Amino acid sequence: MAVTLIMLFAFFVLTSFIGVYFRKRAASVNDFVLGGRSVGPWLSAFSYGATYFSAVVFVGYAGQFGWKFGTAAVWIGLGNAFVGSLMAWFILGRRTRVMTNHIGSSTMPAFFGTRYGSSALKIGAALIVFVFLIPYTASLYNGLSRLFSMALDIPFEACIIMVAAITVIYVVAGGYFATAVNDFIQGIVMIGGVVAVIAILLKNNGGFTEAISRMAHVTADQAATQPGAFTSFFGPDPIALLGVVILTSLGAWGLPQMVARFYSIKSEKMISKGAIVSTVFAVVIAGGSYLIGSFGRLYADVIAYDANGLPIYDSIIPTILSTFGEFMIGLVVLLVFAASISTLSSLVMASSSTLTLDFLKGHVVKRMGDKQQLLIIRSLIGAFIVISSVIAIWQYNAGVTFIAQLMGISWGALAGSFLAPFLYGLYWKGATKASVWCSFAFSVGLMVTNILFKGVLPKILQHPINAGAFAMLSGLVIVPVVSLFTRKPDKALVENCFACYEGPVSVTAKDSLGN
Repeated sequence: MAVTLIMLFAFFVLTSFIGVYFRKRAASVNDFVLGGRSVGPWLSAFSYGATYFSAVVFVGYAGQFGWKFGTAAVWIGLGNAFVGSLMAWFILGRRTRVMTNHIGSSTMPAFFGTRYGSSALKIGAALIVFVFLIPYTASLYNGLSRLFSMALDIPFEACIIMVAAITVIYVVAGGYFATAVNDFIQGIVMIGGVVAVIAILLKNNGGFTEAISRMAHVTADQAATQPGAFTSFFGPDPIALLGVVILTSLGAWGLPQMVARFYSIKSEKMISKGAIVSTVFAVVIAGGSYLIGSFGRLYADVIAYDANGLPIYDSIIPTILSTFGEFMIGLVVLLVFAASISTLSSLVMASSSTLTLDFLKGHVVKRMGDKQQLLIIRSLIGAFIVISSVIAIWQYNAGVTFIAQLMGISWGALAGSFLAPFLYGLYWKGATKASVWCSFAFSVGLMVTNILFKGVLPKILQHPINAGAFAMLSGLVIVPVVSLFTRKPDKALVENCFACYEGPVSVTAKDSLGN
């Protein structure tokens, strides 16, 4: 524990110093929220990846889906890398940067409000962001609780307070740029931690070939009649696996805290560099995390089970790690701390800026200057962290531990509501305001029904992850279909938004042959 505490203390000091050091680069709302739209490719790529992956993935998803799908769970990580990262950068990156800069939007709700000409849409989107980021934050803290109980002999409440305090210091002081720099450092810690865990895990199980051989002989649960199912190409349940891949990969396209990374793209070269770096990062972190979880059944005799004899999925990864030495346990705790703080900082930045710029400004407070906006955003960051900390402590004491389901609810509502309207808004002039409302209503309605009245849903949609994936795919159909039968958007408004793509730019001969 002493080694772990020393590592955490050094990490806290470094993170706080960075926040205070870059406070001068957060003097305006644009600088605080978007880093002045001038953040380099490495910082942006690492920030994208560090925001993407947290304790939810490393502890919750890796443990649960590694147990359910075996080595096929690695497909989830590869989907995160090539769909959630590589394709997202190339399909969304440039157009997001160009149009959001052109119409002057710094948040996703502001984009909807201006692109579709509706202040009501902006307010509705802002409320969805604020409400459904809460379960995401709760799931993040939940992942920390398991590791704390395994590695640290201090109350969980004290750990939550430490996480909250360090996040407040560097986000409130340094804003987006400090967050991006810290994400870069935290990303390096995450990469080192995951690689080290994989190496020791395989060594403890006789090497990769021996570990795979032992997994091939596992016959349990639904795989009882499928020998070798846990080392097969698509695992024992390919349909469920596909749902998780869709939710966690395509879902990143519709999450406000992820898309915000594209607002600050500095140059064209940054897109290709950012895409490659973030993809490699995702392969290592997501692919590595699910690879670790895929060997969870080799520890079936020591993991925790509930009263019904079912595995407590959130305990699988901590149980595996508890077999490592003291230094490695400290490194992994630092890894999950880094991943969680980076994601938490992005969540509170997204929620506070959205609530201030898209809900309070011009609606609750009619006239709000730049300094007043900045003060309110910083105040709301502190308030959001306090609220999420209180909820996390209540959740921990109440014994709510199903991380994957909490994240599924959040991602399903947010990405299900926003993915299609945002994507079509960037590429298609025919998307209508009514279609966006339908996307919002369908996804939020589906996820709320899943929480409160899941019995009325078809069995396949009673699981939050499947429901979330279905909401995202449905939005891609709802928006174009509803747009065909509803009032067409104002032509002048749409032409003004899309005019940004027609502006001439100068390039070198190596990039173009010319006319």
